[in-house]
Amino acid sequence: MDQTPDRPETHPAANGAANGRHGLRGRTRWARTAFVFAAVTVVMPVVFAGLLGTLVLLIVGAGGVVVTVAALYWFVSGRGVLRWLSAAVAVAAPIVVLVLFVRAGLLWVVLLTGAAALAAVVSARRALRPVVTHTTAVDYAAPPPRRPFLIMNPRSGGGKVAKFDLRRRAEELGAEVVLLEGSADVAALARAAVERGADLLGVAGGDGTQALVADVAAAHDLPFLVLSAGTRNHFALDLGLDRADPATGLDALRDGVEMRVDLGRINGRPFVNNASFGVYAEIVRSPAYRDDKTATVLRLLPDLLAAHSGTRLIAHIGATTVIGPQAVLVSNNPYGTSDLAGLSRRDRLDRGVLGAVTVSVSDIRAAVGLIRRTHSRGLTQQTAAAVVVEAGGASIPVGVDGESLLLDTPVRCVVEPGALRVRVPRNRPGTRPAAPALDWKRLRDLAIGRAHAEFATGTA
Repeated sequence: MDQTPDRPETHPAANGAANGRHGLRGRTRWARTAFVFAAVTVVMPVVFAGLLGTLVLLIVGAGGVVVTVAALYWFVSGRGVLRWLSAAVAVAAPIVVLVLFVRAGLLWVVLLTGAAALAAVVSARRALRPVVTHTTAVDYAAPPPRRPFLIMNPRSGGGKVAKFDLRRRAEELGAEVVLLEGSADVAALARAAVERGADLLGVAGGDGTQALVADVAAAHDLPFLVLSAGTRNHFALDLGLDRADPATGLDALRDGVEMRVDLGRINGRPFVNNASFGVYAEIVRSPAYRDDKTATVLRLLPDLLAAHSGTRLIAHIGATTVIGPQAVLVSNNPYGTSDLAGLSRRDRLDRGVLGAVTVSVSDIRAAVGLIRRTHSRGLTQQTAAAVVVEAGGASIPVGVDGESLLLDTPVRCVVEPGALRVRVPRNRPGTRPAAPALDWKRLRDLAIGRAHAEFATGTA
């Protein structure tokens, strides 16, 4: 029988409605400030450097960026003398630009213009920032577990289990603890614990181990506990846990709440974070990668970027098809869009969709297009309920939650909405909202007092 307590029907953002209305004036001021600094950014070079000087600034600055990006592309895609000449050009180009600005007496104009542009961006982000305290999912009260079972990997995170004395602390709270040894079957350990009557399953280890135990917890509708004892702890980050002190996660055993989050699946295998295809998966698959990461990357990248090795991919993202991307990242809920590849963090884990990012960099033009962060064909970011990746071979390497696997093609990724009950401490740091994308149309509406409804209702 499902013992999950009734959950509230209201979205947490509704609690911020009053805040949204109250802060609308402040947002309007920040939006207007952003446009003032944007105007200063445009006008300052013209006033102090003149039209000719401004033209020189634009040509030299843009040219320096293009040359640097092109040189970096040649460095990662070439070999031998070309590679090291490209490295020299990538280092020299910014220096040459700086020297030209100094000789033309325009360096101070560049610095002031850059400061004004930075102020415009900061003001715009302040105006567009989320109006509510971010929560990964709706949390709800739940009784503490009576027979918690925890699996701990003593090798994860450089020995965090021992460093933070997690085993002793957990046992003092009534948990049964098993330390992983050798190549133990993690899922089998979790299933055996359920048969013995465990009413909570938890993991202190990496994201891959967490996914295997989460799968068992979801199958039996049991709460799942995460202790951030891995190396990167991406899942713990998006759950709002304290990654600096994994012992604080044990507070969930005595004073915790639960939330429902989604669970990803790739060819039936669970994942809590993401699955990567293409260049990264091919490199990590190499036996030499663990011994010398840098040398392996430099050796394999040229052929992988030129499609001379590896497998040509075709990604079906909902109704969209992307042919021949060099890299595909499928995530359990989408990542934020404030960086180039959308890998900052996931604002929520209960949207019921996958995030999908594809990268295609087959030449210098595509490489330069990526830095513009516009609708370049070299970069796509979408959401879908399912993503299917096809390839020419019968199997392809895939990085799943940081683990290198070889999976049969076509590889199918799906999301199971609300499949996982996660128990977290009532008091936890929470997750900081990802920086919002700079939507200048929405910023303009704020500045002229024609704000979108979400700002007035606190749902932005």
